[in-house]
Amino acid sequence: MNLEHDANLYAILQTGFPADRQAVAIETPERNYSWDDIEALSGQIASLLASLRVPAGARVAVQVEKSPEALMLYLATLRAGLVYLPLNTAYHEAEVGYFLGDAEPAVVVCTEAARGWCEPLARAKGAAHVYTLDADGQGSLMRAAAGHDPAFQTVTRAATDLAAILYTSGTTGRSKGAMLTHGNLASNALTLKTYWGWRADDVLLHMLPIFHVHGLFVASHGALLAGARMIWLPRLDIDQALRYLPRCTLMMGVPTYYVRLLADARFERTVCGHMRLFISGSAPLLVDTFREFQQRSGMTILERYGMSETGMITSNPYDPARGARLPGTVGPALPGVAVRVVDDADQGLAPGTPGHVQVRGPNVFAGYWRMPEKTRQEFTADGWFRTGDIGVLGGAGIPDDYLSIVGRSKDLIITGGYNVYPKEIEMVIDAMPGVQESAVIGVPHADFGEAVVAVIVPRAGATVDAAAVLAGLKADLANFKVPKQIHLADALPRNTMGKVQKNVLRQQYAGLS
Repeated sequence: MNLEHDANLYAILQTGFPADRQAVAIETPERNYSWDDIEALSGQIASLLASLRVPAGARVAVQVEKSPEALMLYLATLRAGLVYLPLNTAYHEAEVGYFLGDAEPAVVVCTEAARGWCEPLARAKGAAHVYTLDADGQGSLMRAAAGHDPAFQTVTRAATDLAAILYTSGTTGRSKGAMLTHGNLASNALTLKTYWGWRADDVLLHMLPIFHVHGLFVASHGALLAGARMIWLPRLDIDQALRYLPRCTLMMGVPTYYVRLLADARFERTVCGHMRLFISGSAPLLVDTFREFQQRSGMTILERYGMSETGMITSNPYDPARGARLPGTVGPALPGVAVRVVDDADQGLAPGTPGHVQVRGPNVFAGYWRMPEKTRQEFTADGWFRTGDIGVLGGAGIPDDYLSIVGRSKDLIITGGYNVYPKEIEMVIDAMPGVQESAVIGVPHADFGEAVVAVIVPRAGATVDAAAVLAGLKADLANFKVPKQIHLADALPRNTMGKVQKNVLRQQYAGLS
């Protein structure tokens, strides 16, 4: 497909909509939405956005609960030629304030419950328009859109025009906005449609949140582009999952989802009778989980690897003719994407040798919002993006083109599929009374993949109350960032250069989660 002219992502997704527009596109426990509903509702919201006369490329910041209407808002933003900015629903006021100040959105959409603090904050940051949208699909956004024409002419966009900005936490405490273009997102969706064998008769069990790549782009784009039905649940609910799985053919989840399914005695092979593919991502899948799932369900989970900045990079094969799905690996690079593992001088390493993972392809983002210097630092002289992950290609018994992620060079913690950067938490802890310094690490956790753990050194003569620290963190940070455990120590281990040896801490506390 030619993405050089009318490359609006919505127009590309729309090519996969079925001829029968009355067919069910999204099924929820409360109601169904047809393909006509998708076009009409997204058209009405797009018409509303167009009526605001904001400039092309203006940002629409959204912090709302998952609902089909929230998906329509995303699609409407694409159709109107604006830039979608999803925000994790767990973020608190101070965190949201940073994003709004940095991105300067023209439109902000929040829940009715958050409006009391969000609207004045948004106005103070320059947003001209604030709407509400709740989990039941109601709110001032939908009321305002109801009076607008559903027959909206989707705006023509170039492949290089921005479609979305996704904020990723920074190791220095400052979040970075990854700029994703229509071309970036379309190339990934089109590749995955073929590589994962998406079909019009697929039924996707969608339990992921839609404020990040996995749920919003990988899952939703795949179903829309294939003209496939989505069973749309607000979150992981094992009872609901077991109810709907027998009718589904695909499921995507973070490793926690699969751990929770295996913990339920009702999950067995008959539940998976119509399933053709389980996909896991956003965090490492333990080999034990991979093998137990295979034994219990008769299905082999497909693990893949991606980032906010790139969408999907590699994937274990769906088609057995391309190779086997190997535990502990994330598979070869997707078609059209190139991956290499290099040393500190950006020189390629032999198979089986760990090094820095770098990627190049049409899926790679356009850079960090208003951070040109940071963007330059994250790309090599020959145009490869530095992922910050440590990986190895090949190895004992593994094909040379299969990638395994063995570590992270930026101290990233992935817990329950969410990214947590230690520095952000350490900055909050270090500012608390009686704290000399702190170190935040991730340790293996059977359910969450990794658990956040904080090690705190009190000031001389001071007493630090772990419960008070937790209460303070819960007030300032999203819950997934709050440590599962807090340990007090006399000192942090350091190397001869004075750098905290987090690898030593991880070993010390690994068995305590």
